[in-house]
Amino acid sequence: MRLLHTMLRVGNLQRSIDFYTQVLGMKLLRTSENPEYKYTLAFVGYENNPAQAEIELTYNWGTESYDMGNAYGHIALGVPDVKAACDKIKAAGGNVTREAGPVKGGSTVIAFVTDPDGYKIELIQRAEYASGGGLR
Repeated sequence: MRLLHTMLRVGNLQRSIDFYTQVLGMKLLRTSENPEYKYTLAFVGYENNPAQAEIELTYNWGTESYDMGNAYGHIALGVPDVKAACDKIKAAGGNVTREAGPVKGGSTVIAFVTDPDGYKIELIQRAEYASGGGLR
């Protein structure tokens, strides 16, 4: 078994695609519409399956917002330099909600950003991503 994707319901599909592609540096991998059930899907990620898991953005036509609840946590992205990633995200208009710094009680450097629908994305500093794709 392997993780294929995480689905997030979004209130404005183009705004979300722009955030994940222009702010976080992902690619729009594919889209599909289902007129009968009135929804559109957009898959974003740094690479297609099976190389990496993807994020499925689901837009239910006519629904502009959702209750976040308190059970959902966040999506985590590995980056080579969290501070540099935060600077790039802010320059692209993204919302950094926790600046780069060590995790409480540890030494791993993390930060948090929030997407346009309020979903949290944790950035985790990982040296092995210095030569890979994604947010640098």
